[in-house]
Amino acid sequence: MKKFIVFTLAIGSVLIGCKPQNKSADTKKINISFEAKSNSKVSGTATFIEKNGKVTFEAKLSGLKPGVHAIHIHEKSDCSAPDGSSAGGHWNPTFKKHGKWGVGEYHKGDIGNFTADANGNGSIKITTDEWCIGCGDQTKDILGKGLIVHEGADDFTSQPAGNAGARVACSAIIK
Repeated sequence: MKKFIVFTLAIGSVLIGCKPQNKSADTKKINISFEAKSNSKVSGTATFIEKNGKVTFEAKLSGLKPGVHAIHIHEKSDCSAPDGSSAGGHWNPTFKKHGKWGVGEYHKGDIGNFTADANGNGSIKITTDEWCIGCGDQTKDILGKGLIVHEGADDFTSQPAGNAGARVACSAIIK
């Protein structure tokens, strides 16, 4: 009987040790909130989720003027200036010209435009393998950067930043 109990415990230990590992440790997530800048009433949230080598970014905003607005990742996670200028310029670790995401040359921070509806609500969502969360690769790592929403649309042409107007919301991308 003792041999049977020892054998059963040994088999149980092996089976427990072979249990599939939890993959949630492979997923990284950052939730951030925007603060209004340039005397705007803009507020909102954004989420970055990294899974299987890709980052999905989603932002939801309110208090915007109806119409098209640009959103960019900027160099610094500093939103202390009333006009958001403390976040620096667009994040451009590969030293490319400003442009439209995925077309020709563009900054890693050139996310693009989104539309606010008649009530001032807007959202944007993209997934990319050009970013990471805390990986340490200076050409991909978004940690320590700033996220800026502009009052107007990015024209994807004007250098160095697309002529999108004032910075109406800012958030630091930090854990």
